[in-house]
Amino acid sequence: MVEDDAGVSDSLALILGNLGHKVISYPDAESLFKAGLPEGADAVIVDLSLPGIPGAQLVRWLLSLASPPRVVVITGQSQGFIDHQLRGLKPTWLVRKPLDVDAITRVLPAV
Repeated sequence: MVEDDAGVSDSLALILGNLGHKVISYPDAESLFKAGLPEGADAVIVDLSLPGIPGAQLVRWLLSLASPPRVVVITGQSQGFIDHQLRGLKPTWLVRKPLDVDAITRVLPAV
């Protein structure tokens, strides 16, 4: 997961961990890049509003990989902002903030 808000990141990690997912959190895209490529079987949650490299640019990069992971975009931004940022991109899912357990479970069910 790439989320710069520690509270959101901690909450998501707790929810996903309780659903049986292995969770690795990064505060920005640059940290994810340093960690290595995600695999096609992975899911990567990306906050659309990240410091440094923007979330949409990270989504574009992830989707361009030879074996792209599932990409879940999370954001609290307006629909106009979302449409502008994700123009031409097809993330697997888009989940609006504030996040809730049901929305997360629909996107990434228990394993």
